Amino acid sequence: MVIDPYDPKVVGYKLPKLSADIVLLSHEHPDHAHIEGVSDYKLLVDTPGEYEMSDTFIYGVKTYHDEQKGKERGDNTIYQIDLDGFSLLHLGDLGHDLSTETLERISDIDVLMIPVGGTYTIDAKTALKVISSVEPSIIIPMHYKTDDLNADLQKKLEGVNVFLDEIGMEDNGVKKSDKLVLRSRADIPEESEVHLLSPQH
Repeated sequence: MVIDPYDPKVVGYKLPKLSADIVLLSHEHPDHAHIEGVSDYKLLVDTPGEYEMSDTFIYGVKTYHDEQKGKERGDNTIYQIDLDGFSLLHLGDLGHDLSTETLERISDIDVLMIPVGGTYTIDAKTALKVISSVEPSIIIPMHYKTDDLNADLQKKLEGVNVFLDEIGMEDNGVKKSDKLVLRSRADIPEESEVHLLSPQH
């Protein structure tokens, strides 16, 4: 499964060669909807709804890319993905706190992938509110400033350190790795953990 494949010309990162059965798009902006970069997919999901393929269950819920119900940047779909006994929630470019109605439609999240960089999405403060309401076991911050982003994005996004300060974690207390591997329920921590994943070049 590939979620929100990006256009390398827009983002600044090279896009690795990708092949997948399923592609999920949270919204149609080019930094999240470069489906030309993914080969061999059998299912493209780009709207809210319920989907199933090969024992993978996907539940998309409509949200917005801004705090004005989409008037500024349009709609955004968040996806709960249930597979291999784990439940993941990818928030795409969420632009607001989650409503009670939305929270009632998602449940028991093991891994939360959440934007934290502000400007285009929620910022660190709102991200903390979302985390408190979802109560995930593993938190993966995304959509923040890094040295390899194009110059325009670097100017407009906050670094992940702002989020780590807000959540009350020192940088050295965060788990850093190239990828997150979950083999069994025993890999799910009892207390919430932040995992900072290295961008793939």
